[in-house]
Amino acid sequence: MICNDKSCFSPETIKRLTVYLQNFKRLKKNNVEIVSSGEISKLLNVSPEQFRKDLSYFGEFGKRGVGYSTTTMVDELEGILGLDKKWTVALVGVGKLGSSLLNYPGFSELNVKFTAAFDSDKKKHGKIINNVEVHDVIHFKKIIKKRKIKICVICIPVENVQEVADMVVDSGIQAILNFAPIVLNVPEKIYVSNMDIYSEIERLIYYLNK
Repeated sequence: MICNDKSCFSPETIKRLTVYLQNFKRLKKNNVEIVSSGEISKLLNVSPEQFRKDLSYFGEFGKRGVGYSTTTMVDELEGILGLDKKWTVALVGVGKLGSSLLNYPGFSELNVKFTAAFDSDKKKHGKIINNVEVHDVIHFKKIIKKRKIKICVICIPVENVQEVADMVVDSGIQAILNFAPIVLNVPEKIYVSNMDIYSEIERLIYYLNK
């Protein structure tokens, strides 16, 4: 469970809030100014009750009989999710996936910016990818502490992931996005999100096979 000053709620609520935000942004971009909870629920495939309940943990939004202002909801949801301020991120593993992440332009919309990248391959040291320099991984702790980075993305082979995760945690990182198909053993205070593409494809194949 996750708790704020008002109440406690499931982590699934936060996942849905991120989806709500992206859709309110899309509506705003398409010049839609007001939208009802019913219209939102159809768009997101959630019930109006669930939508209102998710928002209720953080305050009162929208006007009965009127709907929700897309501009206001974008601002409110960004504030709830902490996206109203800038976040710097480090990357470990500058392979094909890591390089693609460094070049992905969409992170700027989240106020997220990669400011340091690391790899054990000496041939990559000093390389600049989208204005981000690739450093030797042995300098990770020094650079992380100097730049006060709190988020790290790990894109390396599974064999070395736990060792790197230990180093990342020891350096003061508080949140990890892990792309390797392995469960990381980290302290409870460290937030970990796993992007396990293997498991997701296996799950899809299971359902197709049925």
